[in-house]
Parts: sequence; C-alpha cells; structure tokens
Amino acid sequence: MNLSNMRIGARLALGFAVTIVIMFIMSLVGISRIQEVAARTDQLVNDRYVKVTLLNDMRSQVNRGAQAVRNAMLTPDPAQTQEFLRQMAAADEAGGVSAAKMHKSDLTPDVRAVFDQQNTAYYAYKELLDKAIAQYRGGDREGAVQALFGQVIPAQTVYFRHLDELLKKQRELMANDAENATAAAKSATTLMIVLLVVATIVSAVIGWLITRSVTGPVSEAVQIAETVAAGDLTAQIVTTRKDEMGRLLGALRDMTTALTGTVRTVRDSTDTINTAAAEIAAGNMDLSNRTEQQAASLEETASSMEELTSTVQANAENARQANQLVVSAASHANEGGQVVSQVVETMGSIKESSSKIVDIIGVIDGIAFQTNILALNAAVEAARAGEQGRGFAVVASEVRNLAQRSASAAREIKELINNSVDKVDAGSRLVDQAGTTMDRIVTSVQQVADIMNEIASASQEQSSGIAQVNTTITTMDTATQQNAALVEEAAAAAASMREQAQRLVAAISTFRIDDRAIAPAFPVPAVSPPVRPTVPPASAVAHPPYPKLASKPPVQARAAAGKSTSKTPPAKKAPEGDDWEEF
Repeated sequence: MNLSNMRIGARLALGFAVTIVIMFIMSLVGISRIQEVAARTDQLVNDRYVKVTLLNDMRSQVNRGAQAVRNAMLTPDPAQTQEFLRQMAAADEAGGVSAAKMHKSDLTPDVRAVFDQQNTAYYAYKELLDKAIAQYRGGDREGAVQALFGQVIPAQTVYFRHLDELLKKQRELMANDAENATAAAKSATTLMIVLLVVATIVSAVIGWLITRSVTGPVSEAVQIAETVAAGDLTAQIVTTRKDEMGRLLGALRDMTTALTGTVRTVRDSTDTINTAAAEIAAGNMDLSNRTEQQAASLEETASSMEELTSTVQANAENARQANQLVVSAASHANEGGQVVSQVVETMGSIKESSSKIVDIIGVIDGIAFQTNILALNAAVEAARAGEQGRGFAVVASEVRNLAQRSASAAREIKELINNSVDKVDAGSRLVDQAGTTMDRIVTSVQQVADIMNEIASASQEQSSGIAQVNTTITTMDTATQQNAALVEEAAAAAASMREQAQRLVAAISTFRIDDRAIAPAFPVPAVSPPVRPTVPPASAVAHPPYPKLASKPPVQARAAAGKSTSKTPPAKKAPEGDDWEEF
C-alpha cells in the first residue's frame, strides 16, 4: 500500500480504524474470558458449595437425631423422653429436606452412584432406628438400648462412611472448579497482556508511518518556502505525490512561477513609474504656485468685504438703537395718555361729589330754616308764659341765632361749591383737550417707530446679505488654500511615489530569476519633497467662522500620471496670460 497516494484524512482514518479493531478484539476476548470465569465461579458458589452444605446438614441432622434417641432412651423422665423424641423427629424431617434437595440437584454419574449408596445406607439405618424406638415405646427399654448400640450405631457408621465419601467427591469437584476458574483468569490476563502489546506495537508502527508520510512533505514544503522567502526563485519543484502534500507542492511551484513573472513585470514597469512621477511632481509644483497667487487675491477681497460688513453692521446698529428710542418715546406717550385719562376720570368724580355736597348743603339750609321757625315759635310761647318762660325764651333765642348762623354758613358753602363745580367743568374740558392732543402725539410716535423699524429691518437684511457674501468669499479662500495644500500634497506624493519605485527596484533586485540577480534599472538618488511657498493664512482677516471643506486625495494627479508616457518632455512654465490665473 502506497501511503503517498492516499489522502491524509484517509491515512488517519485507516490508523484509527486499525486501532479501534484491535481494541474491539481485545474487548471481545476480555468479555469472553470474564464470562468463562464468571460461569465457573457461579458453578462453584451456587452448585458445588451448596451441595457440600446440604451434605453437611444431612450429617448434622443424623447426629442430632441419634443423640436425641440416645438421650430419650437413657433419661428416666417421660416428659424429657417425649421432648427428645420430638427433637429426633424434627432432625429427621430437616435431614429429609436436605436429602430431597440433594436428590433433585444435578449430579455427575459417579457422585450419583455414591449418593444412591448413602441413600440405601440411610434407609437401613432408619429402619433399625425405628425398630429400636418401637421397642422402647413397647416397654422393652433394655432391648431398645441394646439394639441402639448393637445395630443402629454400626448402621449409622456405615451411613456416615458413604456420606463422607460423597462429601469427598463434592469437595474434589469444588477444588477442580476453583482450579479451573483460577486457570481461566490467568489465561485471560496473559491473553489481554499479549493483545495489549500487539495493539501497542501495531498502533506505534501505524502512527510512525502516517507521521513520516506527513512530516516529510511538510519539511520539503517548508524548505522550498524558506528558499523563496530568501529571494531565490530558481528552485525546481518536482513531486509525484497525489495527496494534499502533493497539491501543496504543486501550489508552491505555481506560486513561484507566478512570482517570477510578477518580478519581471515590476522590474519592467519601474522606469515608467519613475518618469511619470517626476512629471507629475513638476506639474503639481506649477499648479501650487498659481493656486497660492489666487489665494492671496481672495484674501484681499475678503479683507475689503470685511470692512464693508463692519460699516453696514454699524449702520444697522444705529438704526436699531434709534428704533429702540422711538419705541421708548411711544411707550412714554402712551403712559401720559393713560395718566390724562385717569385725570379726566378723577375730575368727573370730583364734579359728581360737588353736586352731592350741594344737595347736602341744601338739606342743611332747610333744616336751619325750620329750626329758626321753631325757635321763633318757642320765643312767642315763652313771652306768653311771662316770668316763668323767661329762661326758655333765652334758650330759644340762642337756638334761633345758631339756626341763622347755620343758614348763613350753608349759603356761603353752597356758593363756594358752585364756584368749584364751575372750575371743575372748565378743568375737565381742558383735560379732554389734553387727552386728545396726547392721542395724536402717540399716533405720530407710533408712525415714527414703524418707519424706524422698517429702516432697522432693511439695515439688518443688508448686513445679512453682505455677511453671506463675506462667508462665500471666505469659503472660496479656504477652498483655495485647501486646493493649494492638496496640490502640494500631490507633489509630495508623486515624489514619494518615485522614491518608493526606486526602493521597489532595489527590493526586486534581491530576487533571483534564471540564476542571475536583477540589477536596478537606474540609480536611487535622494529625493526631497517640494517646499511649499509661504502664504499668509486667511484667518489673519477677522471674519465669522465658516465650514472647512473635507480634504480629498489627489486622484486627478494620479490619473494624469497614468495617461503620461515615457516620451513626454518635462513640464514647462506656463505663459503669464494662460487660464491658470483663475478657476
């Protein structure tokens, strides 16, 4: 069997299958031997030993019955005699049970012959024993004792001799079974050890063969891979294997062939890449200078727009403040109008209160007039009373004077109140005129506030528009600065690409193809990245923040380099009037 043409999985499966078969055979043999030992042990325990136990029980019961008969014949106590006879009957019954079990058991022919002999001897012994017991029960005690010692005991001795021979046979069988079980156990142990040694040797041989069939090709593949890693692509890989290792070696051979072609292609392409990278770097530097000029112009424009934005914002702020002042004046005028309205309401209340006071004064004047009449009547009555009414006349005179004074004061107060009511009416008319004037002032102030609000809104819109223009210019300035940075990055990337191409040539030269080293296509000079011109940043001019544009990789530069050929001359400086001044 050629293991090199088998798959690794099949080899491993074969090795494990052989090991499993050997283990299965060992298990079957072990089980068979264990079952044999178990059968012999079962026969020894459940057959031989049981029969020996039954024979010993038969002997014991016969001895027990003989002793009971002897004691019964020798004792003078009838009660004890009956007890001994009962014991003899019980022993005879128990011995009969053991004898019946022994008779039903499986016996060998020679053991069966000896068993029949002891059975015949037992019945002869039993017959003589029964006769002696009958003599004893018939009253012939001496004859019974003589029969016991002269006939029964010799018959018992013959029975015991046959029983001992039967026990000897059973013990011999039991010893043979024990020896057979021991021999079977030893044989099983020896066989298991032999099978274990064989299984170990076979498994070790199979494992060694499988390991050798795998590690040999793996070592060869590792050696080839190390050779390729060292740069030697001239190694010849030949294999006739058809397993996974053969496919691996074939794949390494194909990889070496493909890598050889790749190295040749890379070596042939590095000159073109280097020339294209130089042209891209020169063009990017020219584009970077023009972009920086445009960025400077945009910065100046952004500065002018910032100044205009500041002026418009100042005008908008002044308009907003004037609008706030007008709104404040309108608010104060409204408050004055409200105060005048409150004064008009207060004057009306005063006028109404004055009218009520006039009415009250009229009532007081009427009361004073009635009091004067009553005092006059009282004076007349006092005069009629003569001397007795003199004191009452004095009081009536005083009351009359008070009434006249009250009436005079009420008339004066009424005149004053009437004058006050006239003046309040005049004041109310003036306050009404003042309220009308304040309403006109409030309306005029509100119109002025509306006009100022429109002026402030227009100024704010103008400021917002200029701010948007400023933001747009600033964004353009930022984009231009970023474009300049991207162009410089593209130039640096082109220079780096040229340097990497030169390093690639140096790296490719380490590979060996057709037993010769690949020489570099050109020398590897030191290349420094282009220097970026100094341009003032756009952030030097104060302006609101603006969003930054995301930087993009210089894809156009690489695309242009792909289109250029090795015959393209170096880039020349563009004339001053070309289209590069502005985007």
